[in-house]
Amino acid sequence: MRWLVRRADFQAAAKGRRVNAPPFALQMRRRAPDETLSDAPRFGLTATRKVGGAVERNRMKRRLRAALRGLGQATPGGVFGEAGHDYVVVLRREALATPFDALLAHLRTAMRKAHDPRPHSAPGRMSDARRDARPPGAATSDRT
Repeated sequence: MRWLVRRADFQAAAKGRRVNAPPFALQMRRRAPDETLSDAPRFGLTATRKVGGAVERNRMKRRLRAALRGLGQATPGGVFGEAGHDYVVVLRREALATPFDALLAHLRTAMRKAHDPRPHSAPGRMSDARRDARPPGAATSDRT
């Protein structure tokens, strides 16, 4: 498993796709082909001081590193994530109290959603494509 270490890589991932889960937010971006020599997925973990002191932040990071390693061992070939992608997990305070099995389940779900080709939209909202397809003068409400 490869880890992100440069600040620029973390900032680039922050501009990519974002998937929220209760204990964390997952940020993902596809690297350009000329960026690195290896296509292996890279991971980064971050926790701000708002989520707790240094001891708590480090405990959260240790738990998430163990979860990422566990998912890597459970997948064929030992590689978790897709080649040529960077992933950053932004931890929330809930990561301390979340059971380890639930943390694994949240990671699997977030990774699946991050690679879903369909655009994400808020529930109950009309997508931009549907809204733009309406004839001029149509009702402005999303509900009919």
